[in-house]
Amino acid sequence: MLRQVFLTSRPVLTQLACRKATNLVSFRPLVVNAISLKSREQIRSYSSKAPLTKKTLEDRIILVLSLYDKIDPKKLTMDSDFSKDLGLDSLDHVEVMMAMEEEFGFEIPDGDADRLKTPRDIFQYVADREDVFD
Repeated sequence: MLRQVFLTSRPVLTQLACRKATNLVSFRPLVVNAISLKSREQIRSYSSKAPLTKKTLEDRIILVLSLYDKIDPKKLTMDSDFSKDLGLDSLDHVEVMMAMEEEFGFEIPDGDADRLKTPRDIFQYVADREDVFD
C-alpha cells in the first residue's frame, strides 16, 4: 500500500520539489555572487603593501617619534640620541620600540632594541628587514 501511495504521489512531489529547487537555485547565485565578488575585491585591494622608499620610511619613523608625548618635535632629527638629546629613560625607550614594532609589523628583539639609540639606527634596522627602494 505504501508503494502505491508513493507511486501515485511521486509526480506531484517531483513537481513541487523541482519548483522549490528552481526558486532556491535562482535566488542563491545572486547572494553567492555578491558575497564572492565582495571578498575578491577585498583580497585584491589588500593583497600587497605599497613599496617602502627611503623617504617614506624616514617620514614614518619621524612621525611615530613625534607623536610620542615625551619627545620634543623641535629637537627631533634622524641623528638625535634618545637618551642624550631627547631625554628618554629606559622605559621610554621600550615604549618607543613597541611603537616601532606596531608601525612596521614585526617584533624587535630586546638585544636589537638596546642597540637602536637614534632614529637613524631604527631606519637602518627596518631597511635591513624590509625591502626599501630609493
